[in-house]
Amino acid sequence: MVKIIPYSDSFKQHFIDLNIEWLETYFYVEEHDADLLNNCKKIIIDRGGFIFFYQENDTILGTFALIKVTDSIFELGKMAVSPEVRGKGIGQKLMQFCIAFSKKNKWDKLILYSNTKLENSIYIYRKFGFNKIEIEVENPYARGNIKMELTL
Repeated sequence: MVKIIPYSDSFKQHFIDLNIEWLETYFYVEEHDADLLNNCKKIIIDRGGFIFFYQENDTILGTFALIKVTDSIFELGKMAVSPEVRGKGIGQKLMQFCIAFSKKNKWDKLILYSNTKLENSIYIYRKFGFNKIEIEVENPYARGNIKMELTL
């Protein structure tokens, strides 16, 4: 059985492990990443954000966070899928859930930071309606060379 479930402390290590694996595969773990991952409840949840997990039977296979920027703008971040199941549409299912959840909450925009090296990710973001916008010089991620937004 497949479901997308909200954060609970019992899933924190899955959030950390999935993201560390992804970051080390494509880049490296930056200080900002480590802070967000290790203190996810305090930095994301307690400040009005959300973390969700893709669960199949009893196995967590994917995750993402919605980090509050303002009351109506959230950053989509920390999306990661287990390497054994990449390419099987889990990221797209997480994205569909994310957008539906954002619209249900009547938010104005989602933003995200990425890197143009991640061609498949950029393709999926565009497929779901994200558009490239100007990225600030002092963006939160050293690897971030593209910023995108989705008007909801």
